[in-house]
Amino acid sequence: MSDVARAAGVSVMTVSNVLNERTNVGADTRLRVLEVVEELGYEINLTARRLRSGRTGTIGLIVPQFDLHYYGELASRISEALAPEGMHLVVEQSGASRERELSALSLARLQQYDGVLLSAVGLDMADLDRIHPDVPIVLLGEQAVPERYHRVRMGNVEGARLATEHLVGCGARRVAVLGGKTSAPHPEMATYRTDGWSQALDQAGLPHDPALVIPLTTYSIAEARSAISAAVDGGLEVDAIFAVTDEVAIGALAGLHDAGLRVPEDVQLAGFDNLGISAHLVPGLTTIDPDHPTLVTEALRLLRRQLKDRTADPEHVVSGARLVARGTTRGRSAP
Repeated sequence: MSDVARAAGVSVMTVSNVLNERTNVGADTRLRVLEVVEELGYEINLTARRLRSGRTGTIGLIVPQFDLHYYGELASRISEALAPEGMHLVVEQSGASRERELSALSLARLQQYDGVLLSAVGLDMADLDRIHPDVPIVLLGEQAVPERYHRVRMGNVEGARLATEHLVGCGARRVAVLGGKTSAPHPEMATYRTDGWSQALDQAGLPHDPALVIPLTTYSIAEARSAISAAVDGGLEVDAIFAVTDEVAIGALAGLHDAGLRVPEDVQLAGFDNLGISAHLVPGLTTIDPDHPTLVTEALRLLRRQLKDRTADPEHVVSGARLVARGTTRGRSAP
């Protein structure tokens, strides 16, 4: 770093500020320092930085799958939120595997990060109870977790209820839940959202036909498309579908088209997540917005809180839910 400072004609502190992406350096000075860094081939010694400061400047995000739109958008939002602090994000894929999630929480792996955001799918309560990580962790998602963990999750029941109420309010009487699940060893995303669907049907006085619960295993576009095509070919009569995620809803839209059914004329459709792509489908997808900015802000707030005080009392945060009505339903658009 001293060599870079001499060659660039600046102080060592200025070089440090540039390399740590702090904002108190002029544009011309920053460019000159970066050019010298490139010429000299200087690389930050992360091990030395950690030994000196006790920090790596890096946050880990562990998600089940890279190829689901939701996790790509989540990673982008977190990375943007960290950038002004000079913090970096590393994203790992667990494949929803218990073994890979445990490996990601091993002591050797955790030493790479100042904190970890984990979307746990494979781990159960007993696994999480046995783990005592030495870096701050915030759990994301709907799995049951021990009380001692900090956690952020969506308003799943409320959001699913809002989406189903909207479909019923638009005239639907046979609303299927695609990706639904009525029971599981522990509560999870699909069971929470099926509960919300069920509550809306109860409030409307509509019957619960078990055939209207269409389970999925991967919640992928391809599986959802095949499931809807098979259900319609099998004689299932529906006039609306609540898909448990937008990704599932995109598959449903394609499956309904395969079956020769029009949306929203023949079958109305609503999703959950308000992905960026959802507004650009034809027709635009009615969906539930789970307040992504709050989810990211709260998750990072809980990490920072633990970085300051590892004994901080755990918090369990639930985000809000807002209906965004678009062209796949016949109701008026939300503001």
